[in-house]
Amino acid sequence: MGAKDKLANRIKYLCKQNHISYYTLSYKAAVPMTTLMHIINCSTKNPGIFTIVKICNGLDITIRDFFDSEEFIDIEYEE
Repeated sequence: MGAKDKLANRIKYLCKQNHISYYTLSYKAAVPMTTLMHIINCSTKNPGIFTIVKICNGLDITIRDFFDSEEFIDIEYEE
């Protein structure tokens, strides 16, 4: 599984765990819905760290909490 897939799966999991829709996350994070959906469907090449931070804010978690997951232990850079 690639890094983009891991990122998308983590967002999906956290939305499901917190019982919030992508629309709600988009609103709370102040991230355009299209941007969020491009991350979730893995069509964006590089979502950017500040976008991820905003998503974390929308989920009421720290970026450390976001990446503190088994799936990110062996993550590698992809071109």
